[in-house]
Amino acid sequence: MGLIHVTVTLRPLQRGRRAYEADFLVDTGATDSMAPASALTRAGFRPRGRMAYELADGSTVEYEFTLAEIEFMGELTSGRVILGPEKCEPLLGVTALESVGISVDPATRQLKRLPAVPLK
Repeated sequence: MGLIHVTVTLRPLQRGRRAYEADFLVDTGATDSMAPASALTRAGFRPRGRMAYELADGSTVEYEFTLAEIEFMGELTSGRVILGPEKCEPLLGVTALESVGISVDPATRQLKRLPAVPLK
């Protein structure tokens, strides 16, 4: 399957907010989203906790995370964003996608809007 990128804007939940905007790789294998910690810190994000994450090679690593408003494709949600390593590619995880009713169509390799967000 080909790579899909989408422009995403992240905003801290607290007042006096700046924003971080970048092209994010859509990663349906990742639960949470991720962006470089240094860029998020410059935009006013602060760590809210730490979690252990399993990487594609099976190894486990701990990362700090923050909470953010996540805006893409005209949709708005909020969620956990990993404060990633320097120069990491920003990732848009499946939780953000599903929360606004967007999925990846494997046949066309494009993002598509569901007719409704599943509530079952």
